[in-house]
Amino acid sequence: MSEWKKLLAEDGHELSAYIAMPAGEPIAGLVVVQEIFGVNAHIRSVADGYARDGFLAVAPAIFDRFESDVELKYEGEDMQRAMGYAKRLVMSDMLKDIQSAIDYSRAAARKKTGMIGYCLGGSVAWLAACRMDIDAAVGYYGGLIAQYASEQPKCPVMLHFGNKDAHILPEMVDKIAAAHPEIPIYRYEAGHGFNCDARSVYDASSAKLARERSLEFLKKNLA
Repeated sequence: MSEWKKLLAEDGHELSAYIAMPAGEPIAGLVVVQEIFGVNAHIRSVADGYARDGFLAVAPAIFDRFESDVELKYEGEDMQRAMGYAKRLVMSDMLKDIQSAIDYSRAAARKKTGMIGYCLGGSVAWLAACRMDIDAAVGYYGGLIAQYASEQPKCPVMLHFGNKDAHILPEMVDKIAAAHPEIPIYRYEAGHGFNCDARSVYDASSAKLARERSLEFLKKNLA
């Protein structure tokens, strides 16, 4: 079962969130953080998938700060709009919105809460692990993680990157690995966005393996 709900950030901002409920009692809560394309059909499908695996999944609409109901595709004019939205984001505001999703997830599930994020969301998941109260985090191809590699996570973290990612160079991943040898960092023969089956860069085998690793990691640290 899924539905949209309104969340309230600590500064009074109201944002939408897509909530995907498991069939039975939740294993845990899981905040699913979007790419730069909004809480679109792909992100909703990710939330739905983790709900089928037993998590109460919450996908906050972080673009609601400046436009509601943003749902974009991956090419043409939509890609240009997505890049424009990304430039308007303020990290401190994003983290407030993410906190509202963490709070909702923890209260609704009455269990631990983790986070999984993709692209922009992968970077947010890293910062949440370092700066916020969550119990585990998974980040896919977060382009800002290397920039914040000096920060120390306060919970277990797993990271996924593509060796063919034109946006995240191998030396950037090397920097993260050198700063955090304790963190499992997986590299795939795939490009940026390899998890998304709506994109031309989708790599089915890499996506399947990364998801299997992520699910095992989340169950281990949140159940």
